[in-house]
Formats: sequence, C-alpha cells, structure tokens
Amino acid sequence: MTTTGAALARTRHWLRNHRLAFDAGLAFVVLACMITGSFADPHGSPNGPTFGDRAPTATGVVLMLLGALALVFRRRCPIPVLAVTVTVSLFGLVGEERPAPVAMSAVIALYTVASRTDRPTTWRLGLATMAVLTCAAMVFGPTPWYAQENLGVFAWTGMAAAAGDAVRSRRAFVDAIRERAERAERTREEEARRRVAEERLRIARDLHDVVAHHIALVNVQAGVAAHVMDKRPDQAKEALAHVRTASRSALDELRATVGLLRQSGDPEAPTEPVSGLAVLDDLLATFRNAGLPVELTRTDGDAALPAAVDLAAYRIIQEALTNVRKHAGPDARAEVSVLRVGRTVEVTVLDDGPAQQAPADESGGHGLIGMRERVTALGGTLTAAPRYGGGFRVQAILPVTGRTGEDEE
Repeated sequence: MTTTGAALARTRHWLRNHRLAFDAGLAFVVLACMITGSFADPHGSPNGPTFGDRAPTATGVVLMLLGALALVFRRRCPIPVLAVTVTVSLFGLVGEERPAPVAMSAVIALYTVASRTDRPTTWRLGLATMAVLTCAAMVFGPTPWYAQENLGVFAWTGMAAAAGDAVRSRRAFVDAIRERAERAERTREEEARRRVAEERLRIARDLHDVVAHHIALVNVQAGVAAHVMDKRPDQAKEALAHVRTASRSALDELRATVGLLRQSGDPEAPTEPVSGLAVLDDLLATFRNAGLPVELTRTDGDAALPAAVDLAAYRIIQEALTNVRKHAGPDARAEVSVLRVGRTVEVTVLDDGPAQQAPADESGGHGLIGMRERVTALGGTLTAAPRYGGGFRVQAILPVTGRTGEDEE
C-alpha cells in the first residue's frame, strides 16, 4: 500500500470511530457554504448574478447557525434534525425579504434520513420536504413562482432523497454479501469438523475391530499354551507360535490404520487399510488355529468391490467371528457366506452355540454397535439375533453402489 493510500485508510478509520467529529466538520462546511451563498445575488445585474452586492441579515445568520448546529446530531436523531432544518428553512423563506440559503441544511438532513431509514420513510418524508419547501419558495419568495431558484429547491431535495436511498441500498447489499460470505465460511468450518469427526469414528472402528479380534485370539492361544505347557510342550509351542503370528498381524494392521493419519497429506498414501475380502482366507485361518471350526461359502466369484464395501464386509466377518469365539463356547462351529445378489453383497455369519447367547453390545462391548454403524454409513441393513434352536446369526446386506458413491469395476 502506498503512503497516500495508507494515510487515506487511517483517516477513514479515524472518521469511522469519531463520527460526531465528522458531523461537526460537515456542519462547519455547510455553514461556510450557506454564508458564502448569502452574499450572492442571482439577479444582481442584467448580465447575471453578482457577488458582494448584498449581505445576510442578522436573522439570516441566526437561522443558518441553527440549521448548521442541528446537522451535528444528524446521525443520532435524523428525523428530528430534518424537522428542525425544514422549520428553520421555512422561517427563512417566509420571514426574510432576501432569504439566505438555509435550505442547504435541510438537503443534508434529508440525505441522512434517506440513507439511515427505510424506503417507505424516505418516500414519505422526502415528498413532504420537497412539497413544503418548494411551495414556500414559490409563494413567499421574492421571485416569481416559476423562477429557477424555486425549481432548484425542488431538484436539490429530490436528489438528496435519491442519493441517500442509493447509499442505503448499496450498504444493505454489501452487508448481505458479507453476511453470506461469513455464513458460507461457518458452513465450511462445520463441514470440515463433521468430516474430521466421521474420519475419527471410522479410524476408531478399525482400531476396535483389529484390537478386539487379535487380542481375543492371543488370549485363547495363551490359555491353551498355559494349559498344555507341562504335559504337551509341542502343542504349547504351537499355541505360542499362533500368539506370535496374531500379535504380529495386529501390529501390522495397527500400523497401517494409524499410518492413514500420518500420511493424510501425501497423495500417494493409501486411503484405506489393506484388509478386505481378498485376505478372508487368512482371517479364517487364524480362527481355525484358535480352535474355532469355520466353513466358508462364496458365490461372489472374488469380484472386486468398492473399497468401503470390501472393508466393511471384512470387518463384519472379523467382529462376528470374534464374538462367536468369545461367547459361543469352546465347542461352537461357525459358517461364513459371502453372496452376490444383484447389486448387493450379503454377508452372513452363523454359529451353533448356546441358545441364550449375549450379543456383544449388551455385555458392555461395542461390536454390534460398530457393525451397525458401518452398515448404516453405506446405506445397508444389519440383522443380528439369536437363531431358533440355538446359536446366533449376523447378516449384513451391503449395496455395491451406495452412499460411498463408488461402483463396481
């Protein structure tokens, strides 16, 4: 910014913070203009107006001082100031043989009213001011009613009302644009916060699924190792090997999931964990090694699914089997099916555990809650309930094209 521009900006800022001082300066300028105009005689000679051939009367000076003084308060009470200036102007037009240009103060007051009130008020007061001052000038003025001075009063009051209304309209337009910009900025911030919250919830669900699954397996295998350590050390070593494998898998998945947060600004970083139905056989193998017989039926032909659907199906199977291992008892068996039906994928996990089986979310956990949130986010449905005759059934129907906006390849 240049020196002149900076000085203008500082001056504008000072005047905005000291409006009474600005109005006092404006009143002084208007008073100076009225006094100067009172020395001019538009009909002083046949050749045109003259200056200095007449002087204002004492009454005229008082009226001009009153009109200028009223303008100091034009922002605080614009309508009363307009009434005062119009009254003073009428006294000047009616009581003076050669009226001073006191109507100039009424013009400024009318502009202020138009710029600080609404349009209907501007129309009413503007027309009243124009009519009163113009009629007074035509009837009581020293010149014929058709003189240009009388038409000048009409024109100046009309232009003051129009200019004030234009300034008010522009100010309202700028305020509306500023309000829309601020509202849009608030909306963007709220949307950003909402997206952050959704991402945190998704990461939390992934962490819960990973930790719950692998810790359950580690707990089971550690219990097996402790039970057979003395009598069958070979089986204990095998169980400890499964513990090591499960813990390593847990660490790898945790690293991949948390890595999403660290690589959020990298365009080449993965946008989803690596888990999916492509590694479903490895997941089932970990449960079989933990002593849970699992049968798999797939009719999807290993077709590629959208990343969100693929991950949700994998996590649902993982969480459901983890619940089976924790709640269905040591002799339970499980069946997993992944079926492609039209534009949906049906994932079902069945077990033949005890008839009175407690769902995970009723026993203090968040397994079913997390599964239901995943399915709902994709626009699917989840059913989780005990089976007739014993066991538990979890079924999720996931649309291949849904709220994620993705489609199959």
